[in-house]
Amino acid sequence: MPKIVDHDRYRKELLNKCFEIFAEKGYSSVTMREIASGLGVSTGTLYHYFPSKESLFEQLIEYLSYEDTKEEALAELGNPSTLAEKIEKMMDYVCKKEDYILKDLLITFDFCQHKTRKEIEDNQALQQAGKRYEDAVCCYLGISDPAIARFIICYADGLMVRRFYQGERISFSEQANLLKKLLLTYLE
Repeated sequence: MPKIVDHDRYRKELLNKCFEIFAEKGYSSVTMREIASGLGVSTGTLYHYFPSKESLFEQLIEYLSYEDTKEEALAELGNPSTLAEKIEKMMDYVCKKEDYILKDLLITFDFCQHKTRKEIEDNQALQQAGKRYEDAVCCYLGISDPAIARFIICYADGLMVRRFYQGERISFSEQANLLKKLLLTYLE
């Protein structure tokens, strides 16, 4: 009897494992052959699910942004009653996931490094992932202005990058408190 394979679940398993391979080797440095080897699959299997390394990366970005923003992930933040507590919980979550977020940023920078600004802006996977994160921030904080969500995301991304090369000199709790004060002053 032939083996029944849930192709969608298997593709997601491959994507989960690809994140660490990209994080370790970098998008531009790794080949599909190395990815297949790291996953323990043949290159034929890898190409069956992902026609190119770019397609693999784009599907990874879409998958991760979906996983990061689905209800189960947001439930980790809890449901505090005040905006101040929500901001604190959100920034605690970002702090807890700092290594993951930094890896995601570095992989994305590497992917974008040899693309034009127009190619990056036209990349549907990147744009949809950005929108998904903005919507999640708006939903969690109960705000309707996507510009505020983009500000928060830019702030967190910048904080991650700055901590990457400045280390503990940049206090996460200090920056989270400043962000909370700014947002509360602006929103309340």
